[in-house]
Amino acid sequence: MIEPDGAELRVLGALIEKQRTTPDTYPLSLNALRLACNQSTGRDPVVDYDEDTIRDAIARLVRRGWARLASGPGSRATKYRHLLDEALSLDGAQLSVLAVLMLRGPQTPGELRARTDRLHQFATLDELDTLLEALAGRRLIVRFDRRPGQKEARWHLTEQFGGSSGGEAQSGVFASEPGEVQLAADAAPPATDAAPLAAGELEARVTALERDLGALRDLVAQLRAQRG
Repeated sequence: MIEPDGAELRVLGALIEKQRTTPDTYPLSLNALRLACNQSTGRDPVVDYDEDTIRDAIARLVRRGWARLASGPGSRATKYRHLLDEALSLDGAQLSVLAVLMLRGPQTPGELRARTDRLHQFATLDELDTLLEALAGRRLIVRFDRRPGQKEARWHLTEQFGGSSGGEAQSGVFASEPGEVQLAADAAPPATDAAPLAAGELEARVTALERDLGALRDLVAQLRAQRG
């Protein structure tokens, strides 16, 4: 599957952030999601996505199984929620770290601890470091070399999780400045010959595809109804 692009990650990060900071207004309508993606604070880079961009990104997230429609039959506005915690078996602390990386790009542990404070409070930096290592072990994030004069290395999303969203993946290697390279050279799994799928695994994949197709059909129907 193609890695998520910048619009998908901005939408996904915004959904996670608002779920954890303003639960009373979550799930988000299309307009609320657009405002969350385009806000000028807590975002790097600042973007100006229109509704079509947001709608297309949501449709792709639905196909991945990372988001879904959340508005009922009587709802006045189409609303959306993320499913990343269910799809990847993530807890609140892990979601918070990933959301900040989606919304702000590479971060040092100190920056992450300060900027996740509204989403999840880490008691100590050691607690955060343990979580970062666990996410790296799952190949969801990767550590960069320290910049000259900096005390801390920085962390960002791996390529397969959309790490190029901030424009930092160059020729398959993360780099935001000349000489900054990825420490975990094996962050992406090595290519191997595809093994035949077991019958149970094949059936599970077909079931997942049918579920995603159904969700996409529901999304198209909702959009058509909105446009008359």
